[in-house]
Amino acid sequence: MADKQPSKKTIEDLLKMLAMGEELSQKQKKEMSDYKFWKTQPVSKFDETVKEEGPIDQSRTPDDIPDEPLPMLKDFEWVTMDLEIPEEMDQVYKLLHEHYVEDQDETFRFDYSAKFFEWALKPPGWKKDWHVGVRVKSTGKLVAFISGIPTLLNVRSKDINSVEINFLCIHKKLRDKRLAPVLIKEITRRVNKQNIWQALYSAGVILPSPVATCRYTHRPLNWEKLHDVGFSTLPPNVTKAQMVAKYALPSTTKTKGLRKMKIEDVDQVLELYTKYQARFDMIQVFDKDECLHWFMGNQSQQDLPEDEKVIVTYVVEDESTGKITDFFSFYMLPFSVLNNPNHDKLGIAYLYYYATDVAFNNDDDDNDSKLQKRLDSLINDALILSKNYKVDVFNAVTSQDNVLFLKDLKFGPGDGFLNFYLFNYKAFPINGGIDKNKEYDMVNKSGVGVVML
Repeated sequence: MADKQPSKKTIEDLLKMLAMGEELSQKQKKEMSDYKFWKTQPVSKFDETVKEEGPIDQSRTPDDIPDEPLPMLKDFEWVTMDLEIPEEMDQVYKLLHEHYVEDQDETFRFDYSAKFFEWALKPPGWKKDWHVGVRVKSTGKLVAFISGIPTLLNVRSKDINSVEINFLCIHKKLRDKRLAPVLIKEITRRVNKQNIWQALYSAGVILPSPVATCRYTHRPLNWEKLHDVGFSTLPPNVTKAQMVAKYALPSTTKTKGLRKMKIEDVDQVLELYTKYQARFDMIQVFDKDECLHWFMGNQSQQDLPEDEKVIVTYVVEDESTGKITDFFSFYMLPFSVLNNPNHDKLGIAYLYYYATDVAFNNDDDDNDSKLQKRLDSLINDALILSKNYKVDVFNAVTSQDNVLFLKDLKFGPGDGFLNFYLFNYKAFPINGGIDKNKEYDMVNKSGVGVVML
């Protein structure tokens, strides 16, 4: 007789308990260990103590991997989405727009665009075969999707040839069909055929087993609109005018030498990025083409009007030497506002990568203080500039050196957490910029350098 599996509701309750940092009983831990799909995968188990970092399963080669896709449910079929074809790109956009993450109250929904996917899913080295879809046989309707992109991950100075898995989405009416595990297995098969065995992914829920956890933070730029749509609440004994004043920003930036990044800046930006990121435990390694793509987009995106940009990067140039001393970047991913008569969209920016050469002044005992002061100034300018892109709220997680400036710049801790996972790789825990109470960890800061979209 097969082992009895914990019910879906029980598993969801346990996941919520773990997300809130609550301890599980022995019985509950057993139920989590029986989590049917993940216990078959090469991932760290709950409560497992990692004794040595490195791959979990090194026994297979591409020849051991089946050439044919996994069996699919009756009435459905596997497809490879060709994002070079506008119609197929539009189908992916519509599926994720209507069925990807939305809040429990169904008030907001990510408003992905074709331009965003051009940037996020087609970096240098991208493979069409890693854009996996499921269609209804009879109608051709796209009802599920998962993607992978190549990335050179580095964990504590060890390079790991990997993929970044993202945008797992299943049509709402099909979420009782257990399609998610099948999609994960199929993208794994396709990646393994390319002799790649490790992956990086993230999720808001607890799965076996996070290598790091960061907290989302939000910095209102247009508080009145955020309050109108239900994103922000009015605290007791405070007026709306006081809240608007609290989050007011100067109209102009103050960093001398600040300007938009140009193509000819790429070598200096890459050098600064690489040196700055080396300070963290888990990072992405970029080459020149990847640096250009991730900080400026492909050629078509570089020529977009400013109000249609997906990724925006500014550099600070020392006018006397021509040296780039700092840069910061942010990307745009708006929300659709549902069921609101006055607003249909929220402008959202997400802090991406940044760097400053102030971090390298190792001879100074007070260098953290100087780094904090410099980042306060740089990211405050990023907030000011983002308003030119009609941004209503600026988001960041507690990765990189973010905890140094979040409080000063009036970012508020959100309810959400972002868990980072490594597939087929064990790593010692990496601090995510929060302590055991989920507050900003100003002492240990964060070892997470990588930013997930």
